[in-house]
Amino acid sequence: MVTTNTTNTSKVKASVTQKKVSVPKAAAKAVTQKAHDGKLAIVLVRGFVDVAQSVKDTLDMLKLTRKNTCVVVQDTPVYRGMINKVKDYVTWGEMGDEVFKELVAKRGIESEMRVQDRTQTYSYAALSFNGKRYLPYFRLNPPQKGFGRKGIKIAFAAGGALGYRGAKMEDLVKRML
Repeated sequence: MVTTNTTNTSKVKASVTQKKVSVPKAAAKAVTQKAHDGKLAIVLVRGFVDVAQSVKDTLDMLKLTRKNTCVVVQDTPVYRGMINKVKDYVTWGEMGDEVFKELVAKRGIESEMRVQDRTQTYSYAALSFNGKRYLPYFRLNPPQKGFGRKGIKIAFAAGGALGYRGAKMEDLVKRML
């Protein structure tokens, strides 16, 4: 009986040492994927009625607290994941430097908050542009001629307002200024 246990444990040890750990291809691709240097503009299109708490928390982390509010973030995998979570409530796309300058000039609210707390432990988020500090969000008007012919509950690819717009995001931001 004792000999059987030792042979079973040796077989278990041999199988454990020979086992290889494999990484899923999607995870490996996500790690090796390089982030773009561009900026993404995100606009909250829908309201907060009947929205799950986790989605509300993500929108709060993105500083999207009202309809027609826009934030400009760097194109990183972290922000892409947050956008993917709230994709049914926002529209987003790439934004060029010219439109960003126009957005800051017309809708930027200068920040008078302090940079850090008294103990220098926490720093507060603010947008720095041309030596001035602005709030990290922009409150926009509803777009002239509306969001789309099918409304705010349909994806942009199907003629609505939600989801990825690509370069057409600049046109929407200009209509909302």
